[in-house]
Amino acid sequence: MQVTETKTEGLSREFSVRIMADDIAEKIDARLLEIGKEVTIPGFRPGKAPTSILRQRYGKSVMGEILESAIQDSSQQAIAERGLTPAMQPKITDFSEYADGKDLEYKMQVELMPDFEPTDFSKIELERIAVKVSDKEVDEALQRLAAQNRVAEPIAKPRKAKNSDVVVIDFVGRVDGEEFPGGAGKDFNLELGSNQFIPGFEEQLVGAKPGDNVDVNVTFPAEYNAPGLAGKDASFDVTVTEIREFQDAAVNDDMATNMGFEDLSKLREAVQGNMEREYSAMSRTSLKRRLLDKLSDLHDFEVPGGMVDAEFDAIWKQLEEAREQGQLDEDDVDKNEDDLKTDYRAIAERRVRLGLLLNEVGRRNSVEVSAEEVNRAIMAEAQRYPGQQREVVEHYKNNPQARAEMQAPLFENKVVDFVLEMAKVKEKAGTMEDLIAAEQAEADEVESKRSGAKKAKPSKAAPKKAAASKSDDKKKADTKKADTKKKAAPAKGEK
Repeated sequence: MQVTETKTEGLSREFSVRIMADDIAEKIDARLLEIGKEVTIPGFRPGKAPTSILRQRYGKSVMGEILESAIQDSSQQAIAERGLTPAMQPKITDFSEYADGKDLEYKMQVELMPDFEPTDFSKIELERIAVKVSDKEVDEALQRLAAQNRVAEPIAKPRKAKNSDVVVIDFVGRVDGEEFPGGAGKDFNLELGSNQFIPGFEEQLVGAKPGDNVDVNVTFPAEYNAPGLAGKDASFDVTVTEIREFQDAAVNDDMATNMGFEDLSKLREAVQGNMEREYSAMSRTSLKRRLLDKLSDLHDFEVPGGMVDAEFDAIWKQLEEAREQGQLDEDDVDKNEDDLKTDYRAIAERRVRLGLLLNEVGRRNSVEVSAEEVNRAIMAEAQRYPGQQREVVEHYKNNPQARAEMQAPLFENKVVDFVLEMAKVKEKAGTMEDLIAAEQAEADEVESKRSGAKKAKPSKAAPKKAAASKSDDKKKADTKKADTKKKAAPAKGEK
């Protein structure tokens, strides 16, 4: 095998590889002999068929197999002998059409992993706002629970029904004068304005009083799931027997026991605990975002273009889907195609760089995610789909890529925790308003810097909003490994 390096440019390498004809012929003959021992050919004893016969029958398929193997083995050997670490699968190009007795030639393009040194994390200084849950916030949360656990009680004084009331009705529906299956009910509780019934039904009961008989005339939607009723006109004889109105549950021991708690104090403790965990998670997310910003500012090594291309293609696909659905980020609406591509390609490059950095930090410090941790995460994900838990677990069990996507954010968070342990993190007590204000101030600072940069060097086709918004600052916090399960759009405020 002859290997000649033909191009060296940044992280890109290109090689010309030649495999001698004698080597290929030797491998083909050896493979044909193996096949001869395994197959039975009429007129010959097992393993005694001539090579010429074997070549006639199996030569073409064996040649394809050997050539594929030769390219794979030789490319790996060339990389290993030079101590290279590819960032992606090498690209094989200019593959010559192989003719029997001729050398095999091809070109190999390789993008290498960058060589960089992580910064001294002990020099990083950050401030974490520890948000305390106030009694007022707990009281407000209990009131929201009371509203969610509201009950419909009979009205105290007779009046006409209005939207948000619950009317208790008896009804019989007819199409073409004939009753139809499922078109009748008795003592049915219907919340007006809930759109529980077909369009137009509930509106015709607004203003009715207990004891009223109402003729309700509607048309079933064309896409109604009962083909015999879809698009049909229907009439309903409706009798209103009672009107009820919703009342929030009283915040007391009864509400607590109805929710499965011993008393109100236990419910209050649970509510406060949930809020503290939620606030702590939000505070950590804010801290993590600022850490990633610091890491991004402190590391500016070259990244493989192929990895950036793949990341950008994924982002751009999501952006196009968002544009088709009318869900494009408001900061992107007025930008032209070139500005959008420039903006999101910078984000893709940042994600790749941070992903490589975190991977390297994890590798150097033996940060690992155990199978048990991945399984716990999968079970937690499955709980989000009641009734489909088994299918979700099987999906991750049988799909290595999905399992890897589940593992990636766990690894990232472990590495982030490792870095935070080394960094100087000052904790400051505050409220949720303080946390929001701090993030806004940080975003404004980034906006000011980027706005100034754009003024110094204006683009040829500047968007209406020259400066980045707060959400654009959040968008910078994306990393390749954290970008799992993306939504309809790569919103700038998302992780």
